[in-house]
Amino acid sequence: MDSVSRDGKDAERDFTKDIELMDVKKLSSGLVDGTTTTECRPATQVPGEEPVAAESILALPRPLKAAIGTVVTLCLTVSLVHVLLVFLHVAPPNSISQRYSKQINSWVYPLFEQNWRLFAPNPESVNYQISARTARTSQGGAGQVSEWFDLTAIDDSAVQHSIFPSHTEQNMLRRAWSSYLELHGGDDQPHSRRAGMMQQYLSNIAAQRVAAYRHDAFGTIQLRVITQPIAAPEAASGSQPAAAAPTPGNTRYLPWWKVTPHAN
Repeated sequence: MDSVSRDGKDAERDFTKDIELMDVKKLSSGLVDGTTTTECRPATQVPGEEPVAAESILALPRPLKAAIGTVVTLCLTVSLVHVLLVFLHVAPPNSISQRYSKQINSWVYPLFEQNWRLFAPNPESVNYQISARTARTSQGGAGQVSEWFDLTAIDDSAVQHSIFPSHTEQNMLRRAWSSYLELHGGDDQPHSRRAGMMQQYLSNIAAQRVAAYRHDAFGTIQLRVITQPIAAPEAASGSQPAAAAPTPGNTRYLPWWKVTPHAN
């Protein structure tokens, strides 16, 4: 009787092992040929929601993938070149920056100019009033010159009536003139590539400002800059020192410059 019972238990164990072995084989076969019905979801995936897999990117057309790769590579390359050139510009003079100074300056100026005024500010000691007038040739061949247009007043008005004035309204015209004055001095002839570029930059700013407010076509422009020294602050007693007497302003007329024809 005991032997029959042992034989029955052994047979039951063998049968159970056979079933487990068959399940393992089926599972292994399914994993190999991809026909398994067992679905594994990430722990963060909501049931019933389609998984966002990398297959969607791989399924893109080959030309589109190539275009995306090219754009990403180009952006990274430009960013690295920009960082490298700006670093060479602000770093102490070395053999590399001196050898490639023309390429570095042509990239940095005038849009990416770097200075230390954030840490060591150099406040203005004079006020600049920059005005512009334009000229054009009429259909009859006669030259027509416009009245002076105060560009500085437009910037000042935009700053005074804005809670958050932009950097363009505050500094673009003023910094362009300061850089022009630094490179040209009292001579309005550009003696370097950077000076010529700054002259073009200043004339383009003036032409765009005038074209935004006037509706007359023009092809040349002239600037007038009135320099007025800033008076010294009054003393504590309210009296102003004699050395701080007002100084008459200096007026400078720049040459007529050709610009891209503007017409509204």
